[in-house]
Amino acid sequence: PPPQLLSAMASMASRFAALRAGRCVLLVQAPLRRGFSSSDGRKLGPLAGVKVLDMTRVLAGPCCTQILGDLGAEIIKLERPKVGDDTRGFAPPFLPGAEEAPMAAYFAAQNRNKSSVTLNYTKPEGQEIVKRLLKSSDVMVENFKAGTLEKYGLSYRHLKEEFPSLVYCSITGFGQTGPYSPRPGYDALVQAMGGYMSVTGEPEGEPMKVSVPVQDLYAGLHGVIGILAALRHASLTGEGQHVDIGMLDVSTSMLANQASNFLATGEVPKRLGNQHPNIVPYQVMPAADGYFTLAVGNDPTFERFISVAIKAAPEANAEKLLEDDRFKTQTARVDNRKLVTDTCNDITRKKPVAWWLDELEKASVGCSPIKNLKEVFDDPHVKAREMLIEMPIKGHQKPAKLVASPLKFSATPASYRSAPPQLGEHTEEVLNRAGFSDTELEELKKNGVV
Repeated sequence: PPPQLLSAMASMASRFAALRAGRCVLLVQAPLRRGFSSSDGRKLGPLAGVKVLDMTRVLAGPCCTQILGDLGAEIIKLERPKVGDDTRGFAPPFLPGAEEAPMAAYFAAQNRNKSSVTLNYTKPEGQEIVKRLLKSSDVMVENFKAGTLEKYGLSYRHLKEEFPSLVYCSITGFGQTGPYSPRPGYDALVQAMGGYMSVTGEPEGEPMKVSVPVQDLYAGLHGVIGILAALRHASLTGEGQHVDIGMLDVSTSMLANQASNFLATGEVPKRLGNQHPNIVPYQVMPAADGYFTLAVGNDPTFERFISVAIKAAPEANAEKLLEDDRFKTQTARVDNRKLVTDTCNDITRKKPVAWWLDELEKASVGCSPIKNLKEVFDDPHVKAREMLIEMPIKGHQKPAKLVASPLKFSATPASYRSAPPQLGEHTEEVLNRAGFSDTELEELKKNGVV
């Protein structure tokens, strides 16, 4: 037979093997879900039918699994008995209205749409429970240091033969290979090692990290991307695989134009404060009563900015800047950064922030106020996009305010089915469903397994 036919036959054989094992969820179960809706008509999301075993904690891993959960996947979160996810203790602040043990706001931010099961995976009985749960799972996500789960027979190497279609995602600081792989990974360390702090901050100031833990979040997002790609492959072939996400790898890939600038010239980028390395003016601008952000992305936009500058300060003769070779083109403005910045700053100081925002928007010039978080969540556009949700939390009198998913789907919207759980809230329910009797559960509790 021709090679193409042999390949097709092999693919079909692997699919049927997956079907016999009851594992090809995306291929068989998902299309039969009647529009991905629950029995009461609620939309469940585009990943409804996908089951994820979540052995992550802190931020990068929980960020990844919460996104999967928002998209409809069933997430079973395994946590240490009596302790749980580290972020349960990352407080204050706590959620308001607690009747007993309050929930940390940090934990609540990344753990909705998850069932919490307490489990000591270091015990042999705990390892067997993990494997029993994997029988009905499509994905496993973990973010322990490389090699940690190897000691307990729960690495991908140990599991791939028993669960051949399993998508196993590891999110670590430095990946599964390389000289740094055994090291723990923290956002601040990766911002430092990855070059971000070298290009963030004022030119004469100390290196600065970004205040939001972006490296953790970038890693979580890339975990989602890798998992979805691997699920697609598994749905077509029945073959699972190991998705290896290293925070430093992700950080390096996200250096974007800063990396490209360095690779093209060999010149190490310097800190520019709020300025852009390739575009001028594209930065924070001083006004008469505060600051605003200006984004002049090309030459026609600079011409429109000048038309507003003429109105703001006729005496500055800003129209002459369009005839000045140092100002006329994007390249020239970057080459003459200090002159352009100082000249524009002298003009923007003439009028208050509100005046600039109004006039620049009329002229279709990118600009923005600089808002605090109260102003962000009061913003009418943020409200119109429904970026704030409320969910009732067990043991709390008040519902928790949480940030919604930014993913907007026309047919299968993100869903918010369950609030961030209390520690071990679903242990009995999940393990009963996996076939453990009440008597077995009592024995497991007595032995410190759950």
